[in-house]
Amino acid sequence: MLSFEDTLRGRKCLVTGHTGFTGGWLSIWLNKIGVQPSGFALAPQTTPNLYEAASVGQLVDDHLIDLRNFEKLCAFVEEKEPEIIFHLAAQPIVSRGFEDPLESFHVNALGTANLLEAARLSKSVKAVVCITTDKVYHEQSWPWAYRESDTLGGKDPYSASKAAAEIITRSYQETLSSRGNGVRIATARGGNIIGGGDWADNRIVPDFVRAHLSGSRLPLRSPGAVRPWQHVLALCHGYLALAAGLIGENGDKLVGAYNFGPSDQRGFTVAELIEALNQNWPEVSTDMEPGWFPEAGFLRVDSSKSHRDLGWVPPLKFEDTARLTAEWYRDYATDSSSARALTEAQIDFYRDAIAAAGR
Repeated sequence: MLSFEDTLRGRKCLVTGHTGFTGGWLSIWLNKIGVQPSGFALAPQTTPNLYEAASVGQLVDDHLIDLRNFEKLCAFVEEKEPEIIFHLAAQPIVSRGFEDPLESFHVNALGTANLLEAARLSKSVKAVVCITTDKVYHEQSWPWAYRESDTLGGKDPYSASKAAAEIITRSYQETLSSRGNGVRIATARGGNIIGGGDWADNRIVPDFVRAHLSGSRLPLRSPGAVRPWQHVLALCHGYLALAAGLIGENGDKLVGAYNFGPSDQRGFTVAELIEALNQNWPEVSTDMEPGWFPEAGFLRVDSSKSHRDLGWVPPLKFEDTARLTAEWYRDYATDSSSARALTEAQIDFYRDAIAAAGR
């Protein structure tokens, strides 16, 4: 058992968005360390999905609640009495934000306000980890990584809605929490998350998998775009470490924002990611295709604050991240009933890697 796991074991936790990709991985990890989280979310948005494939609902006290329904949300928090909330429920797709911008603003900004208000009024909640994104920063097109103190922004609806969630969260951190139960709140700004079990539209890894299984060519919108690719377990690791820190003796010092990006600050292009995936699963052919929505060409975050304050240093290199991702989908394609076992085996591999690194 790792130190942050020891801190969390046996505590009441709530995961919003547990039916999603990252929420599913986080819920399975929590279960492995002796936590049966409660969870609320909408039904999965894709078919297939990790929630059903890995039977995540068997591990979670599972409820379907819309984040925008404040009354139901408050009643649920009051009933379950969580000590820690991991807030992952969101509209997470950049392209969908263009198709329905109001959904992104309602869910990501006002939904976060609903969640934080319910937490502030609760008698039980001591800590909230709000997951946002590395896309909350005002795009500067500069050659260095973004730091937590850099200006927030967001040209597209998804990024703007997440930046708005950050500003709302800061209001709770700095003025509203002390007028309620004193809940400690931190935001987690993660890089581009990849890993097994993501089937969302207009994401490069699910598109790679669909092209592979259908025998079609993979269209690439921005092959030269640099992204901080990270395995979903590296982000879950960060969220767990942040939650453990918030409920600790010095948790007040951790209130704020944290970047979670890969240790390799160079970043890798979309084309390099596809090449790395191809090395672990038979090759997929690609085509260039103009993008229909704008994307940043260069994006990296500085995670030194997370390294210093939380001791969070992900043990996976870029090649490990690509290998684990490709192997999960490859083995799932061979046996779709293996999703839970594949997920748990990779969680165990990652935990062993942390322990071996002495972190």
